[in-house]
Amino acid sequence: MDNLTIPLLPVSQNEINNILWNACDTFRGSIDASEYKNYLLVMLFVKYVSDVWTEHYEKLKEKYGDDRERILRRLERERFVLPEGCRFDDLYRQRNETNLGDIINKALEKIEESNKAKLSGVFRNIDFNSESNLGQTRDRNVRLKMLLEDFANSKLDLRPSRIGNMDVIGNAYEYLIAKFAAGAGKKAGEFYTPAEVSELIAELIAPKPGERICDPTCGSGSLLIKCANYVKRQGSNDYSLYGQENTGGTWALAKMNMFLHGVDGARIEWGDTIRNPKLLEDDKLMRFEVVVANPPFSLDKWGADDVMSDRFKRFERGIPPKGKGDFAFISHMIETTTLINGRVAVVVPHGVLFRGSSEGKIRQKLIEENLLDAVIGLPSNLFFGTGIPAAILIFKRNKIDNNVVFIDASRDFGDAKNQNNLRKQDIKKIVAAYQKPEAVDKYAYLASFEEIKENDFNLNIPRYVDTFEEEEEIDIEEVQSEIDLLEEELAGIKIKMNGYLQELGYDS
Repeated sequence: MDNLTIPLLPVSQNEINNILWNACDTFRGSIDASEYKNYLLVMLFVKYVSDVWTEHYEKLKEKYGDDRERILRRLERERFVLPEGCRFDDLYRQRNETNLGDIINKALEKIEESNKAKLSGVFRNIDFNSESNLGQTRDRNVRLKMLLEDFANSKLDLRPSRIGNMDVIGNAYEYLIAKFAAGAGKKAGEFYTPAEVSELIAELIAPKPGERICDPTCGSGSLLIKCANYVKRQGSNDYSLYGQENTGGTWALAKMNMFLHGVDGARIEWGDTIRNPKLLEDDKLMRFEVVVANPPFSLDKWGADDVMSDRFKRFERGIPPKGKGDFAFISHMIETTTLINGRVAVVVPHGVLFRGSSEGKIRQKLIEENLLDAVIGLPSNLFFGTGIPAAILIFKRNKIDNNVVFIDASRDFGDAKNQNNLRKQDIKKIVAAYQKPEAVDKYAYLASFEEIKENDFNLNIPRYVDTFEEEEEIDIEEVQSEIDLLEEELAGIKIKMNGYLQELGYDS
C-alpha cells in the first residue's frame, strides 16, 4: 500500500492568538506592557516573513533543484527580501549566545537595509540590547532566549499554506496590539483605538473605491486598516492609505501593521502633525476625500506658539488654547479634505462641544460654514487609559442642507469586566440614525442651523436630544404605611432582645 501524505490542517486564528499571548509571559511582570509590546510585535513580524521566505525557497527548490544562485535571484524579486542569516531560524540557533540582543539588532538592521522602500527606519527605535528596558546582560539574554523559544513553537507555523490568507496574521497582530493596550494604562491611547470604535468610524465615513484615506494621528494604524477593509467589502481594492504618527515606536508598529495586512502602498510618515505636517504635495498640504482620527484628548503644549503664522493657513478660524489641542487637530483635518466631497470623522472629549473662548469661536465658524454634519455621543469607559465619555464629530464639504444630526448613543453598550464596548447592534443603530437623520425619542434629533444658533452654538447633546427619564410616581401614603409597619416590627424585636439580656443577667 502506498504511503499517504496527510495534509496539515490550517492553523486557526485562535491557536495563533493563544500562542502569541502566552509568549507575553516572558516579559509580563518584569517590563511595562507599553514597552514589551514592541519586542513581541517585531518578533512576530520576523517570524512571519521568515516562514513566508522559507516556503517560497522550498517551492523554488522543487522547481530549480540545487541551483541556489537562481533561487536567490528569484527571491530578490519577492515582495520582501530576507538577507542571509536573518531568518528567525538563524536567530533561534544563536539563542545561547552571550550577545543575543546585539545579534538580533544586527539582523533587523540588515532586514531594514534590504527593504528600504517598506521598512526604512522602522527598527531604529526598538533595541533588543537595551539594558533599561530588558535588564542587565544575563537577565536580558534569558528573556530573549525565552522569547525565541516561545516563537519556535511548532504550532506557530505562519507559512501561507498553513494560515490560509494574510488576514490571519494581520488579525493576530491586531489582537496583540489590543491586548497590550488593555494592560498599558494611560499610554494605551497613544497607539490604539478600540476595534469597535474604529469599525463604527469606518461605517459612518463610508470610504468609496478610489478615495484617499488619511489618519493624521494614526497610532498603530488600526483605524486606517478598518477603513481599507470597508472598501474591500464593497468589492474593491482601489484605495490609498496615508498617516502620520508622532511617536517613533508607534510609527514603526503602523508600518509593520500595513505590511502584515498586505497594504504595501501605504504612506506613513513620522513626525508632529501640527508642528511639522509631512503629508505634502508641491509643498502644500495633501488633500484627502476621507480624514479620520482619534487624536490625544485635550493635548497640552500642542504647539500654539509654533503655529501663530502657520504657512499652511490651517488656523484662520482661530488658534485653540495652549492647553487644549482638540481644535488644532480638527482644524488640520478639515484643511486637508478635498473641497468637493471631503469628509472628516474625529473622536473628541465632550468639552469640545461646549467650551467657550477661542474654542467657542472656532466651533461657531465651523457651523456657520455649514461643515458640521453630526454629533454622536458615545458611552463612557470605551477608550483605554480614560473612563470619560467621548463623542464623534463628522464634518462634510458641500452639504445639501444646514442641519446637524445629534445622536445620544451613551446608554447602548456591552458591559465588559474592565471596559465597556460597542456591540454590533449598537454600531448598526448609530449608523442607521446617521444615514437616515430624523427625530428618535431619547436617541436622535435633527437640529437646524437656527436652533444651534439659538443655543449660542453650544453642541452639548442634552440640549437637542431629550434624555430625561421620568421617575415613577411615589405613593406617599403607601410608603408611610410601610414605615409604620417596620417601626412596629422593630419595637417587637427590641422587647425580645431586652428579655434575652435579662435572662443572661445583663441590665437591658
